[in-house]
Amino acid sequence: MNALSRLPVPVEGAPQPRRRGARSGAFGVLDIGTTKTVCLIARIEGDGLPRVLGFGWQRGRGMKGGSIIDLEEAERAIRAAVGQAEEMSDTKLSGVIVNLSCGQPESRLLQLQWPIGDRAVTDADLRAILAEGRRRGHEDGRETVHGAPVSFTVDATPGVEDPRGMICETLGARIHLVDASQAALRNLGTCLARCDLDVEELVSAPFAAALSTLVEDEKRIGATVIDMGGGTTSIAVFAEGQLIHTSQIPIGGWQVTNDLARVLSTPINHAERLKTLHGGALSSADDEREMLPVPLVGEDEDHIARVPRAMIVNIIRPRLEETFEFVRERLEQAGVAQEAGNRVVLTGGGSLLIGARELAARVLDRQVRSGKPRSIRGLPETAGVPAFAVATGLLAWAAGEGRPIIDVAPGPERPRGSIRRLFEWVRERI
Repeated sequence: MNALSRLPVPVEGAPQPRRRGARSGAFGVLDIGTTKTVCLIARIEGDGLPRVLGFGWQRGRGMKGGSIIDLEEAERAIRAAVGQAEEMSDTKLSGVIVNLSCGQPESRLLQLQWPIGDRAVTDADLRAILAEGRRRGHEDGRETVHGAPVSFTVDATPGVEDPRGMICETLGARIHLVDASQAALRNLGTCLARCDLDVEELVSAPFAAALSTLVEDEKRIGATVIDMGGGTTSIAVFAEGQLIHTSQIPIGGWQVTNDLARVLSTPINHAERLKTLHGGALSSADDEREMLPVPLVGEDEDHIARVPRAMIVNIIRPRLEETFEFVRERLEQAGVAQEAGNRVVLTGGGSLLIGARELAARVLDRQVRSGKPRSIRGLPETAGVPAFAVATGLLAWAAGEGRPIIDVAPGPERPRGSIRRLFEWVRERI
């Protein structure tokens, strides 16, 4: 009998090992966006995957460009969405995992060297090098939200994922940091505290969207996720299995709707309806002949103008072109265009516009596919669309997916990270 024959036989259906940082018991995630607020309550089952227990969503209120502009309105939307999910799941939430889209989040990569001195690398070394990265990347008035090593170099050996236990003289690390405005974070904390909710974790919105829509091979070979939301368009770049860049552009579906309302002199609600039902970025031969009714602002209900669909397309296309041009510029400015590979995944509600995929491929000169969120047990079919990619990505994060070996609040001696302390500071003052 050889050594292999003595190994235990795998048991089909056996519980899968829990991922790093996976939640236990029921937990809540909250996606606060410009056009909608979504709350999901779920638990992680034996196979390591989440099951949704409660679902609630409300039309977005009090938000603009991803940031809170009206505390009372935002509170009303959050309370309503959370209340729906709590009632469905028969669960009372005390805290939630929240998406980060406020505070003009910025991303940067740092290269660091740390002396080890011909001994084994320890957890303490990783915490020290991460703390040094945060110190070097600190800017007044901003707070680090994500901070994690992308890869390590052990002396002359690059591409090490986990150096712990390896002996070396010098440990090199490539650190990815995401920070945001402290003032915006305080407003977010104030709003959630008024809803009797703690912020358990903050997760970058495009990062969450990527967790929900990317497949593992795309993360490895390089891919860019473009999350086209209502108030912003967010970018997440993956390479070699790691998040290496995020960015946010203050253009979203709301700007498209506003363009239609302004040019056509039609109410906002009807402009949104025109965009949803007839909007797109591609023209067809019938567009000039297809006439659409357009009520005019301030006119009687029976005073209806008619415009060709081609006019709708000609209003929408320049705004989408501008958006993708900004994406291209951000990738080039960040120096990650090459690492991002040749793959782009479009998600978010704005990606549903007809022709958005084709236009993105032309402007970005990359392969583009539509990013539908992965299927989640217990999630209504109506929520399995790109507009809910961030919410389902927060569930993936709660299940332990995408978590680095060490992050901004690591280790038993530091149970409270700076983000948690910031929100506790807010709670003490309201």
